[in-house]
Amino acid sequence: MFILSEHPSIATQFLAELRDVHIQKDRMRFRKNLERLGQLLAYEVSKTLAYQSIIVKTPLESTQTSVPADQVVLVAVLRAALPFHQGFLTFFDQAESGFIGVFREESDEKIEVQLGYHASPNLDNKVLILVDPMLATGQSCVAALETLLQYGTPKAIHLAAAFAAPEGVQHLANHLKVPYSLWLGTLDEKLNAKSYIVPGLGDAGDLAFGEKL
Repeated sequence: MFILSEHPSIATQFLAELRDVHIQKDRMRFRKNLERLGQLLAYEVSKTLAYQSIIVKTPLESTQTSVPADQVVLVAVLRAALPFHQGFLTFFDQAESGFIGVFREESDEKIEVQLGYHASPNLDNKVLILVDPMLATGQSCVAALETLLQYGTPKAIHLAAAFAAPEGVQHLANHLKVPYSLWLGTLDEKLNAKSYIVPGLGDAGDLAFGEKL
């Protein structure tokens, strides 16, 4: 598990601004900070890819360099992940993309995760990066990944979140039966009684796009 906030960098400023109740009022800035975190985590994930050597011709002479050999597929969990996904897409600009709709139904007794729309390219032998800014209970991540595996068997699976709770991390460990790598902006303290991450930032989708009915 990689946690970006454990490595001092400008990322901690972006995380702080995402949490700040006053700065949150600026939706464009909120979306931009999620995008920036996506870019920074994409850079870290890129270090794990396979690379191949190529020859590049410059105006002066030819030189050898290396470029990624893996085909990346980015999958965003709608709707909150869209700015986060854009950050990854900025770095993996030739990646294919998939989308999956996940929502939770809440009652007095429990929270149940429901899946709606989903679409993905073939995943066989590709590097799958599933991006969702909030890893709370972990139920939606497990449900999303189980659905995506209907589209093929990835070469590698990376799960990326901006904010996570320990309960969600443990849920993944308990329920995912396939190898995966976890990439986090930061790991928070806990979930509250309503299964929101504490200290967290609130509802990322509402803050990015407005409150839903």
